[in-house]
Amino acid sequence: MTVLCLVERDGDGAADASLRALSLARELATSAGGDVAAVFFADPRTSGDNGSPASVPARELAALGVAEAYVVTAGSGYAPAAWARGLAELAVTRAAAAVVAAATDRGSEVLAHLGAITGQPVAAGCTSARWVAPGYCELVRQRWAGSLLEDAALEATLALVTVAADAVPVQLAEGAAAADVKVQEFQPEIADADLRVHAVESAERSTGISLATARVVVGGGRGVGGPEGFEVLEELAGLLGGTLGVSRVVTSQGWRPHRQQVGQTGTRISPELYLACGISGAIQHMAGCLSAKHIVAVNTDPDAPIIAHADYAVIGDLSHVIPALVAAIRERAGAA
Repeated sequence: MTVLCLVERDGDGAADASLRALSLARELATSAGGDVAAVFFADPRTSGDNGSPASVPARELAALGVAEAYVVTAGSGYAPAAWARGLAELAVTRAAAAVVAAATDRGSEVLAHLGAITGQPVAAGCTSARWVAPGYCELVRQRWAGSLLEDAALEATLALVTVAADAVPVQLAEGAAAADVKVQEFQPEIADADLRVHAVESAERSTGISLATARVVVGGGRGVGGPEGFEVLEELAGLLGGTLGVSRVVTSQGWRPHRQQVGQTGTRISPELYLACGISGAIQHMAGCLSAKHIVAVNTDPDAPIIAHADYAVIGDLSHVIPALVAAIRERAGAA
C-alpha cells in the first residue's frame, strides 16, 4: 500500500510543515505495512533545476524513511486544480490508498480540489492516522482551532488527509538516513480548464522569515496605537532574529497586512518565544499562539486575558518598555 505525500518547497529543501506531514504519512503507511512516496511539483519557469529530479532533497527524505519521490510537471507555477489532477493520476498509477498534505494554504486548497475530482472525503487538521482495515482508518484531528481533539473514522477508497500545523513532530526513521531515494518524473494529462487559475508571479518577502515557522515572534495589537508604532516592534523582531505578528484588529484597521495576522483566522504559530505587545488576548488570537513555548506579554492592563496565559508579564506602556528593551539589546550586542 502506498501513501502519497505532497511536499512543498522551502528554498532548496522541503518546508517544515511538509516534513511533519511526511511523518504522519509514514505513520499511516506503516500501520498497513506500506510505504510513502513524496510528491514535488516542478516549475519550468524557475531558474536552476527546480523541474528536475536533482532538485529533490533526497537526504531529508531518506532521513524520514522515504525511499521514493516523484517530480510532477503540471503547468507553470502554482495551479491548484492542475496539481490536484496530477495527484489524482499519480494515485491511480501507483494504486495509492491515501494522499497526505500539510494543512497549509496550498495543501488544503489542493486536497479540496482532489476531493472534488475523486469524489472522496477530506479529513482536515489531523494529528495522527492509522489503517485498521482496507478502506477504513482511524484519525485524531483538531477541531475548534485546535482547542479540542476529535477521534474520527474515515471510510474511503482514497483517503485524503491534511496534517495540522505544528501538531506532529518530525520523526526520523531509524537506520534510514543512508538509504537511496528513487526519484522519477511524472507527466499527467492536464486540460486547459485545470490551468484556469494559476499563479503568474511570486515575490519573496523582505524578511525571509515565515511567520508559521519563526522561532521568535513579536506581536502587536490595538495597544500599539497606529501604523507608525510597529516600526520599533519590527526593529525588536530583527534584533531577536524573528518576525512580526499582529492581532486581527490591527489588520481590520488596515495598519498591517493580513499575512501577518496571528489567530484562528490568521496563522497559527509555535515559536520558542512569543512577545505579545498591546494585545488583549481574545480567544480567537490565543487559538493561534498557544503552541508557543514561552509567552511574554507587555500590557498596561493587568487583567487582560493574555496575562493569564503568559509565562511572564510586563505591566507597563509598550511605548516605553519596547524602546528600552531595544536599547538594552543593542548595548549588550555592542559590549559583546
